[in-house]
Amino acid sequence: MNAPVQLPFERVDPLRVAPRLRELQSQGAVHRVRTAVGDEAWLVTGHAQVRRLLDDDRLGRGHPVPETAARMGDSALFGGPLGNFATEQADHARMRSLLQPHFSPKRMRALRPRVEALATGLLDELAEQGPPADLQAALALPLPILVICELLGVPYEDRDQFRAWTDDAVNTRDRARSEQGLGSLFEYGQKLVAHKRAGPGDDVISRLCATEGVSDVEAAGLSMALLLAGHETTVVQIGMGVLLLLASPEQWRALVNDPGLVPGAVEELLRASGKGGGIPRYARTDLEIDGVRVRAGDLVILDNGAANHDPAVFAEPDQVDIARPAANHLTFGHGARYCIGAPLARIELQVVFTQVAMRFPTLQLAVDVQELAMRRDVLTGGPVEVPVLW
Repeated sequence: MNAPVQLPFERVDPLRVAPRLRELQSQGAVHRVRTAVGDEAWLVTGHAQVRRLLDDDRLGRGHPVPETAARMGDSALFGGPLGNFATEQADHARMRSLLQPHFSPKRMRALRPRVEALATGLLDELAEQGPPADLQAALALPLPILVICELLGVPYEDRDQFRAWTDDAVNTRDRARSEQGLGSLFEYGQKLVAHKRAGPGDDVISRLCATEGVSDVEAAGLSMALLLAGHETTVVQIGMGVLLLLASPEQWRALVNDPGLVPGAVEELLRASGKGGGIPRYARTDLEIDGVRVRAGDLVILDNGAANHDPAVFAEPDQVDIARPAANHLTFGHGARYCIGAPLARIELQVVFTQVAMRFPTLQLAVDVQELAMRRDVLTGGPVEVPVLW
């Protein structure tokens, strides 16, 4: 077999899949790679294979000997194994059963008017300030933080502090910093839980605390997992979505002319912005993937970003086409681990693109796409800023 391919792949264009990844994809769905920290792994890039393996219980996040496991990077969260190998399936089922009710479609629909009001307020400030502006700082960053704070019952005035901790936690290059960020977040979660036990409110943390059998430690862990996952990825999706649309002006004009296209456009932007990097899993047993033999304990990286750009499923995958039926993208995963917060993310994205298209129809990028700085040392990536004019 050929020597492993080195990750990460160099991206020539911040809004396009790396050429090396596209080349690999054309050669097959499974590839031997070396991760950023030098460990060997399998990279799965085909849509059909990634979709199937996301819901295959022969793969998991745990490892029988975590300290010897191959790692994707230095992030304490996504860099290596997570959870207890022996009990992970039961643990995961419990976590979902505790969190799912708080993200039911009914609860999320009830939240939409509040998301709309928060977005309107931020866009009022943007309009008042006038161009040029950084849409990342004015909208993409504050909106998901405001929403998740209200939903969970986290004080918004603490945002700079917990944002710094989440940034540290998702750092991919400094393990100690990542672990410290997670630790600080958890301590913060414990303080919030103690506060809610003393004086409950109408929020997710209070309701978790009131759930029978949920300890303070479990409530703090679940709450902080939601705080981190509930804003970080949506911040990136708003920023990337705006960039993708403004870099395809005809698509932006189509959306401005018909805001009814927003729900479909959001699915296409979720597909197109999949930056890759992949979802780590460990083989719980020997298995075969597309004729390739994988051994128990091997690291298998399910690259949902690559899958979202599989030309066998999405014609001309590098083109943004808001009329494309893109709902079978894998940005939120698939199957048993499908993202619990997906309904909330969709609402936020739909509200953002509806309001921005209606209020700022002449919006355009203030710099060339190639000049955009992207965040390279964190798990989720995304733009550092989104400079715009109107």
